Amino acid sequence: MNPRGVWAIYRFEMARFGRTFWTSLVVPVITTSLYFIVFGSAIGSRMTEVGGVPYGAFIVPGLILLSMFTESIGNASFGIYMPKWAGTIYEILSAPISPLETVTAYVGAAASKSIIVGCVILATAQIFTATPIAHPLAMAGFLVLMAVTFCLFGFLIGVWAQSFEQLQVIPLLVVYPLTFLGGAFYSIDMLPPFWRTVTLFNPVVYLISGFRWTFFGEGDVSIGASLGALALFLGICLAIVFWMFRTGYRLKS
Repeated sequence: MNPRGVWAIYRFEMARFGRTFWTSLVVPVITTSLYFIVFGSAIGSRMTEVGGVPYGAFIVPGLILLSMFTESIGNASFGIYMPKWAGTIYEILSAPISPLETVTAYVGAAASKSIIVGCVILATAQIFTATPIAHPLAMAGFLVLMAVTFCLFGFLIGVWAQSFEQLQVIPLLVVYPLTFLGGAFYSIDMLPPFWRTVTLFNPVVYLISGFRWTFFGEGDVSIGASLGALALFLGICLAIVFWMFRTGYRLKS
């Protein structure tokens, strides 16, 4: 174990976050405020409750995860792509630090940034609506697991991408649409039976539902299914990361 190496990479990545600290926090706050103005006021005035929960509070978990998905994938993918682009990845690969320690440092830094943003979004939401947290410890655990999982996913994108444009392809064309269609701003129980069945094939539904359960004690799917989907996604990401380092896929060429 090389804790000094892990700490050096972690500190370097967090320093980059520090240089854009206010931008990184002000933008999510403004975005969240706009969502509340548009969805909370315009739509909330016509749909006051969803499943007995005030609509303003109902969308809070979805807003937090939407921002966290953005931050997790963006920070983790950019963090590993820049050494590839600059050519300094070879210094990391030749340093006395294992692949596990390298991933721990990069993903840990990206997850830390994502969790900070998630907490800021939650605090901002409290200004607009009182949001109860039925299971605070479960909420914190879910928040951390979600951040780590999507930072791993972002890390994979950063290794796979061969241009700055490719860094944006999967988030823009896959992750964001699945998030908006995954019940972030509505309950899938509101959909017709056919579309409700189709929506259950969207993995993001299980993540948002599980996180919403920690707030209100209920979700669109069971908490067991949500945890199972999260564990499966995390396991797949870990397996692909292991394969990438073992084969040197787009790391050594």
